Amino acid sequence: MTAASRLAELDSLDPLDLCVRAEAALSSLVDVMNKETTLLRAGHLREAGQLTPEKTALAQDYVGFARAIQRQNARIVAEAPDALRRLQNGHESLATQMAENLRVLATAKSVTEDVLTDVSKAVGQQERTRTYDMSGTITLDPESAARGIAVNRAL
Repeated sequence: MTAASRLAELDSLDPLDLCVRAEAALSSLVDVMNKETTLLRAGHLREAGQLTPEKTALAQDYVGFARAIQRQNARIVAEAPDALRRLQNGHESLATQMAENLRVLATAKSVTEDVLTDVSKAVGQQERTRTYDMSGTITLDPESAARGIAVNRAL
């Protein structure tokens, strides 16, 4: 199916049906984001990452419906104003969930960066020379210092 035919199909939907479909996509998107946020808070990063394909598909569906509603706004306001109001309220819950999700993601990223910094420092300390030079101080041999660590950033 081409993009033009998908747009035509959405534009031909009954206004109430269009709003109901958009509301269902929105509700599913909010649910998946809530699951992701809960998993991230619990430190289950891999499990949260597994929700990405579903979240992406739901977001694309919702955006498609939202654009169709924008194109058909006058018709929907006239024929399905209550459904449109419910959808607008649902959109506000999406905005709230997205803000919380982004806050938790930022916290997880910050914690991860702190852990990596601590690990890097610890690795560097383990490889430090523990002998004294002639002046009685411990010297750092640049050849034995930590050479870095590898990090898989896929999430």
